[in-house]
Amino acid sequence: MKRLFDIAVSVCGLVFSSPVLLPAILAVWLEDRHSPFYMANRVGKGGRPFRMVKLRSMVVNADKTGVDSTAANDPRITKVGRFVRKYKLDELTQLWNVLKGDMSLVGPRPQVERDVALYTEEERRMLSVRPGITDIASIVFADEGDILEGSEDPDLRYNQVIRPYKSRYALLYIDNRTLVLDMKLIWLTALAILSRKKALDGVVKILEEINADPLLVKVARRSEELQPFPPPGATEIVTQRG
Repeated sequence: MKRLFDIAVSVCGLVFSSPVLLPAILAVWLEDRHSPFYMANRVGKGGRPFRMVKLRSMVVNADKTGVDSTAANDPRITKVGRFVRKYKLDELTQLWNVLKGDMSLVGPRPQVERDVALYTEEERRMLSVRPGITDIASIVFADEGDILEGSEDPDLRYNQVIRPYKSRYALLYIDNRTLVLDMKLIWLTALAILSRKKALDGVVKILEEINADPLLVKVARRSEELQPFPPPGATEIVTQRG
């Protein structure tokens, strides 16, 4: 049922988003006359690698700089790319990956091989399902770039204050996934573009309904500064980027 739902929504999504997506593709190409698409190497279900289609928001060869995490002020982001990232237009092209079966609409966000290599045994359970375009963490950490802004080592900060919670949200989703939950998360992802507060309130409600760890509920409220925390299955905070 989940696969049929993914296919139906992806087809409709690509059709109905085309009036916005096609001009965005043209704008990315016009800015520097390079391909508007970025084929990102990611790790999928079962550890299988695949190429994720993204609308390019960075300069060409940005992935060769050795930095995986992206701060809001990252100089690699192009002018058009800032608009693309703000309104999540780079995620729409991933509907093609959903149609191919590489991804699902909802599931843990796919990571690069270097990040997957850092997974604890517990985190590797995230590879038991198809990665998704969105999930709980995608809504809670929609401001990931702002969190990493100003950091001397964005990758290390990501592993200290974002990954520990992101992975826990992903595992929580895996343990409680239903078609109804998927529909709620898709709706909240769209709502977040218009009202981040209302979207976060919706996530908090979901977490409370499934009796999530109070820490995850607290983080989802985003009323306090994030603190470093060990990844799932680890006892110590990450001190090296890997």
